[in-house]
Amino acid sequence: MSNLAYVERYTKQDYMNWADAWELVDGVPYAMAPSPMFGHQYINGKIYRQLDEQLDECSFCHAVFETDVEFSEDTIVRSDTMVFCYPPTDRLNKAPDIVFEVISKTTAKRDEILKFDLYEKEGVKYYILVYPDGKKAKLYKLQDYRYVKIGDFSDESYTFELQRCKIEFDFSFIWQKD
Repeated sequence: MSNLAYVERYTKQDYMNWADAWELVDGVPYAMAPSPMFGHQYINGKIYRQLDEQLDECSFCHAVFETDVEFSEDTIVRSDTMVFCYPPTDRLNKAPDIVFEVISKTTAKRDEILKFDLYEKEGVKYYILVYPDGKKAKLYKLQDYRYVKIGDFSDESYTFELQRCKIEFDFSFIWQKD
C-alpha cells in the first residue's frame, strides 16, 4: 500500500453543481463561512461604496462585491470587494485589478496565505487585507511578479493607479459610522 496522500480534485463543472457557498483553488474545495456578520458586511459595504463612487467617471473599470472569479477550470474564488478594468461578461475570468478581503477569524489564514499566493500568481495588482478588529488594512502592490507591502492604513488615504483611472481611497471612511 502506498504512503502517498490522496487528494480529491474538482473542476468548474463540479463547482457549478454544489449547493451552498464554496471556493475552489487548484481543484481543492473550501467551504465558505456562513453569511458574514453585520460588522464584516458593513465594512465591506463602505469599501464597495467608496470604490464605486470613485469609478463614476471611469467607464472602463467596475467595482463589485461577493462575485466569483474563475481563474481556471479548477480555481474559482469569491472576493469580498474588487475592481476589474476590462469589459464585464456574465462570469469574470480574468484577474481583477484590486481585491479587498475583510478578515474574519474563520477565513483569516485562507485570505492571508492561500488567496495571497493565488492573487499574486494570477497578477492582481493590489491586494488589501482589512482587519475590522484593529481598524487597520494591510496594502500590497504587485511589483516584479511579487507582492510588496506598501503599508498599514487606518486613517490615511492611498491612490490606486490603474491603467485608465485613479482611485483616491480614504481608509478612515471604512471605520466611520454614517
